[in-house]
Amino acid sequence: MIDVEAFNRGLRELDTLPIENLVRQCLQQDVPAQVILNKGLIGAMGIVGQEFKAKELWVPEVLLAARNMHKGIDVLRPVLPKEDVLARGVFVIGTVQGDIHDIGKNIVAILMEAHGFNVIDLGVDVPTDAFVEAVAKNRPDIVGMSALLTTTMQEMKNVIVAVRMSTMHRVPKLIVGGAPVTQKFADEIGADGYGEDAISGVEVALKLLENGRGGTIS
Repeated sequence: MIDVEAFNRGLRELDTLPIENLVRQCLQQDVPAQVILNKGLIGAMGIVGQEFKAKELWVPEVLLAARNMHKGIDVLRPVLPKEDVLARGVFVIGTVQGDIHDIGKNIVAILMEAHGFNVIDLGVDVPTDAFVEAVAKNRPDIVGMSALLTTTMQEMKNVIVAVRMSTMHRVPKLIVGGAPVTQKFADEIGADGYGEDAISGVEVALKLLENGRGGTIS
């Protein structure tokens, strides 16, 4: 019913028309919109993510595929129930205060959205208070923090402590990543998960989601 390879090729085109036309063709053939989203667009983006992890694709190619995926979703939006669009969970992400690096963060955000999350990207140099406010406003399932500088890594602990202290009933899972971050450091600051690269971060987030949406303060 869905030719994933055709969608995979469409995501890699420089022009957005091939993926937009492919989505329209599937709709004309009465393929359910949810199937097009999950099996076609998200399925193909999953292939892109795995190839990126295997270092078979570069960052610009992932960004191109993400742009095309969004164009395909735009075609689907009018016929897809609002609650079904990227409704797997809510994911808040940001680069911690003092750090302005964003390439890794952006790729994680793209891949999380491709896996069905509603992504709230806070950007770079994000103060602890902004993370706390975003959690209160969006009630995310998972919060992701990125840092590329050893001097800003400690900010991750500040965010973890502040979020857990401010959330009285439903605590999101907190995951960390970035070039200088290690599993040992993640354990030391009490993070729920650690990803050594963008794909690993997504895999950790999905595993945490399967194990339960957030924790509870007793």
